[in-house]
Amino acid sequence: MAELLQISQLGNPVLRRQSQVVENIKDDRIQQLIDSLIFTVQQANGVGIAAPQAAQSDRLFIVASRPNLRYPQAPHMEPTAMINPRIVAASTETVKDWEGCLSIPGIRGLVPRSRAIEIEYTSRDGKLHRQELTDFVARIFQHEHDHLDGIVFLDRVESTHELMTEDEYQQQFVKLL
Repeated sequence: MAELLQISQLGNPVLRRQSQVVENIKDDRIQQLIDSLIFTVQQANGVGIAAPQAAQSDRLFIVASRPNLRYPQAPHMEPTAMINPRIVAASTETVKDWEGCLSIPGIRGLVPRSRAIEIEYTSRDGKLHRQELTDFVARIFQHEHDHLDGIVFLDRVESTHELMTEDEYQQQFVKLL
């Protein structure tokens, strides 16, 4: 049964640690963690969450893009568990866009990311997947992948002038229907 997990906040040392490879994907703890991460990201209106954000140092995250108040233009996809993910290739074309983080509430930053990436990950059923991601979903993947290496989006912002509060972002950039 999925449980709502407490989201680690900036300053918690788990967010700055290198995560460990998941050796046994079928382990009950890992399968339960996947269910709880999916439930937690949905309850928090996020589009992704990494295991370190739930105080677990496993190389595992969820990508769960869907339109919501924070990301009204997000494409819809089913929440996907990505275990031991890696970036195989990245486009040289980068795009700056606004990011937030469930572990850094109330702050947004302009973050440069590769527009397209080729990735590999293992799904919860143990199958290896390889695919290309672009635009917003590629951004989510890169953001969550950074969490596995102890990096938060603030580390990638090029200037403090490219930070703003969530409230100001909502007023300036989000047009609600």
